[in-house]
Amino acid sequence: MTKHHVPATKLDTISARTLSHYQANAAEFWEGTRDHDVTQNYAAIIDALGGKAKLRILDFGCGPGRDLRALRELGHLPTGLDGCEAFVDMARASAGCEVLHQNFFELNLPATSFDGIFANASLFHIPFAELPRALSALRDALVAGGVLFCSNPRSFDEDQEGWNGERYGTYLTRESWARVIGEAGFTLEREYLRPANKRPEEQPWLAMIWRKH
Repeated sequence: MTKHHVPATKLDTISARTLSHYQANAAEFWEGTRDHDVTQNYAAIIDALGGKAKLRILDFGCGPGRDLRALRELGHLPTGLDGCEAFVDMARASAGCEVLHQNFFELNLPATSFDGIFANASLFHIPFAELPRALSALRDALVAGGVLFCSNPRSFDEDQEGWNGERYGTYLTRESWARVIGEAGFTLEREYLRPANKRPEEQPWLAMIWRKH
């Protein structure tokens, strides 16, 4: 049995409240995010994987399927994963891809099955103490030399985590994100801030490209 660093009852509460929020607001979330331009992030993971065709990419926290569909249209073989049942149904219908219905805290992924993992605005929903376990599961799902792309909101001063309305979030500094992901068996290759063409103090999103050791 897997040992949790966060008490199981607390994890259950975090999962239930956060997923209930997304379940209840799935349609509004789709309308609010469907037109976001994240082509810079698609290019980052594809370029890191040599621009090859038919890359096997896991969209970790795929939501309603915007990025799944885009990656498929770019000629790749994406698989989605989300804990919200409404998002899983929407992503399957929108993208026509396989979508795994899995809780971030109880991942069950096939070993060495993906060339890349696209974690766009998803890892930060995991409590800090649980990040090593989740990152280890993602690392093991990658082939040797596989790439993890992640984009998370960053803290400008000190690490914080807790509730933002009904959603739980972990907001780490750039240094803390680098440390926890690096310790999970990845090497940092590139990073940048978003939105593009803004001053650093107006760029709350930290994008990072990591390679499995």
